[in-house]
Amino acid sequence: MRRSSTCSSTGPMSRRKTTASARCAVPPTNGSSCSIRHWKPCIMRRCRNRARCRTRCSTAGRYPSASTAGPKRPARRSSPVNMPTWQRELENFIGIKPLFVLEGNVSDLYPWDCEGQTQFLPLAHILPELFAAPDGTRPYRFLYVDPLRGVHDPLGTGEVRALAQAAQREAERLTAEADALNPGADPASRQQPFAANRLIHDSLLVRAALSRRLGEEEPRSVACVFDFASRLASSPEDLTPEENAVFMNLLLGAKDAIRGDGEHVNTLVLVANKATDLPSWLVRGNPDVRVIALPSPDRPAREAYLDIAFPDLAAPELDRPREKLVDTTDRMLLTELDELRRLYARGGTAPEHVTELVDLYKYGIRENRWSAMMDKLRDDPAAALRRRVKGQEPAIAKIVSVLKRSVLGFSGMQHSSGTKPKGVLFLAGPTGTGKTETVKAVTELLFGDERSYLRFDMSEYAADASDQKLFGAPPGYVGYEAGGQLTNAVRANPFSVLLFDEVEKAHPSIMDKFLQILEDGRMTDGQGQTVYFGETLIFFTSNVGISEELLDEHGRTIGRRNIVQPGEPYDVICARVQQAMATHFKPEVLNRIGDNIVVFDYISPEASRLILESQIRKINGNVRNRCGITVAAAQATLDLLAERALAPEVRENGGRGIGNLVEDAYLNPLSTFIFDENVEAGEAVEAVASAGAVTFRRADGGAGATDGC
Repeated sequence: MRRSSTCSSTGPMSRRKTTASARCAVPPTNGSSCSIRHWKPCIMRRCRNRARCRTRCSTAGRYPSASTAGPKRPARRSSPVNMPTWQRELENFIGIKPLFVLEGNVSDLYPWDCEGQTQFLPLAHILPELFAAPDGTRPYRFLYVDPLRGVHDPLGTGEVRALAQAAQREAERLTAEADALNPGADPASRQQPFAANRLIHDSLLVRAALSRRLGEEEPRSVACVFDFASRLASSPEDLTPEENAVFMNLLLGAKDAIRGDGEHVNTLVLVANKATDLPSWLVRGNPDVRVIALPSPDRPAREAYLDIAFPDLAAPELDRPREKLVDTTDRMLLTELDELRRLYARGGTAPEHVTELVDLYKYGIRENRWSAMMDKLRDDPAAALRRRVKGQEPAIAKIVSVLKRSVLGFSGMQHSSGTKPKGVLFLAGPTGTGKTETVKAVTELLFGDERSYLRFDMSEYAADASDQKLFGAPPGYVGYEAGGQLTNAVRANPFSVLLFDEVEKAHPSIMDKFLQILEDGRMTDGQGQTVYFGETLIFFTSNVGISEELLDEHGRTIGRRNIVQPGEPYDVICARVQQAMATHFKPEVLNRIGDNIVVFDYISPEASRLILESQIRKINGNVRNRCGITVAAAQATLDLLAERALAPEVRENGGRGIGNLVEDAYLNPLSTFIFDENVEAGEAVEAVASAGAVTFRRADGGAGATDGC
C-alpha cells in the first residue's frame, strides 16, 4: 500500500521516510534548503527557527502543545494511533482518481503518526501529508478555494499565490479558445456571468489548474481543495444557471485532469457536509469520483488527544479520572476536546474532578444536580413512593434501585459509552395501576415538585413524519425554525425527568430515533444542534400485552378485549406482557432497555381500599380548605364503596376506575347536598350508607366520623 509522510516512524508506519527537503513544510526565506525541522506540521509545536523562517505554523498556539498546555509533570507519551480508515482509503486512490468527495466530520482535527508519536492536524494541513510521496517528496502543489474567500492560503507558504496566477492565465486562454470555437455567440453576453459571479470565476480557475499545464521548470501535479462545497448550491437538484456553470466547470476540470508530473493525476477534492449536498449527476455513476466518509474520532484517537491536552492526568493515581474522561467524551469531536482543554486551562478544576468540565461544556453549568439528590434518597425513598403508589411493591423496589444507581452515576457503567441517560425505566401493565403516578412521585422526590417532569403523549406522534415535531424538521420543511419539542425542552432543562406516555402508539420512526438516545445519550436535531440526554431520567409507559383491539370484517376498530384479567397471578401477567413487548417492539429497543422493564399488577383488594380512602380523605380536606365545611365519612360508608370498587368493571380500570366510582358515588352527591342545603362555613357534614348508596346529612358534633375519613 502506498505510504506518504514527512516524518520518520519507528511505529507501525515505519516505512515512512524523511528527507532534508521534506522536513521543511514552510521554505526558509533565504532560499536555501533547510537541514533542520524548523516547522513541525502538527498542533504540538511552534515554529522553532523564527529567525530563518518569517512564516510561523498557522496552527501554532491554537491547539495544545508542550508550551501551551502548561504541564506540571512529564506528559504521558501518546502511542501511535492506527492510521484512520479514511486516510488509508484516500492514500490508495491518490494519483489515480481525479475527484474526491470528503463528507462527514470534515471540520475536525485528525490523528497523524509522526516519528512514532500521534499528532493532530486540521484537514487543510493533513491533505498535503497524505498526498506526499513515499520517499518524502511532494509531487503535488495545493490550491485552496472556498465559496466566500475564493483562493486562499491556509498554510501560509506563499505557493498558492503563484499557482493561482498561473491558473488565471490558463483560465483566460480557456475562455479565448471557447470564444474562437463559438463565433456565432456574443462574447460580451457570454462573458457577463463570469464577470458578475465570483463562484463561476473560481470554478473556472480550478478547471484550468486541473486541465492545463501551468508552466513550471520542474512540473508538479496540482491538487485543488474546494472547501465548504455544500454551500455552492441552495438546492442541489434545482440548480440555477450560474450554479450549474460552477459544477460543470468542476466536473470538466476533473474529467480533463492531466498528469502534471507525468505520473500523478491532477486532483480535485470537494469537502462537503454530505455528498447529497452536491448534484447527483456529479457524484452518482461518475467513474472518476471517490466518495470518502470521515467518521467521528474513535476511542484510541480521543485517548491519544486527551493525553496531550491534559498532561496533569499522567500520574498513575489519576488513571481512573482519565479513563472516565475518555468515556464521557464519547462521540465528541477533537475540536470540542480542545475547547474542553481551554476550559480546564482557566483553572478552578482539580485534575481528579476534570470530568465536571464535560457537564459544564455540554449543559452550560458545572453543578451536577444528581449528586445533590443523594441525601434525598437516604431517607427511605420506597416509603415516599408507597405513600402515592399503592400495592406495587415489586415495581417500587426496582425503581428505587435505578434511582440510587442514577444518583451515584453508575448507569451504563458496564458499557463503553459513558454518556447514556441517567436511567431508563419501561413501566408496563394495566391502565390505572399507578404508572404515571409513579413518575410524578419520583419527580416530587427528586425535584420537590411533581410538575417538573416533561410528559409527551405519544398518541400525538402516531402520524407519518411526526418525528419532525418531536426532534425538529430538516431545512426546507415546515417547522424547521421552531425546532423539536423534545430537543428544545431538554436543551432548556438538561436535568429532567422525561415521560413518554403510551409509547406503543408512536410511529415506528420515533422508536428508531430513541435508539440513539438510549445508546449514545445524544440527539442531533433538525437544525444540526446536538442535544445531550446524559443527565435525564427516562420513563416509558405502555399497556401492551394487557388488551388487544377488536376489528370488524373491514379492519376497523370496534373495541378492545382484555388479554389478562384481574386476579390472575402476577407471574402470568409479567410473562404475557414480556411476550407482547417482544412482538410489538424491535429487539434493538428492548436490548437497550434491558432488564429495566417494570410490570405493574392489577390493583389488589387491599390496595383498592387504600386508594379509595386516600381519595376520599383528599376530597374532604379540599372541601374543608376551600369552603370551611367539615366532611366526614362513616366506616360503613367506606365499606360500601370498597365493596363496589371490587366490581370487575371498576377493577379493570385500576385507580382511574376507583376515581370514577368516588366521583360518581361520593363527590357528586356531596356537591349536590352542599348546594341544595345551603351548607355554610363552620358546619359539619356526614356521609352515611343508606340503602346501598351514599347519602349526606348535617352532623352533630362530628358523630360517626372517628372511625372513618
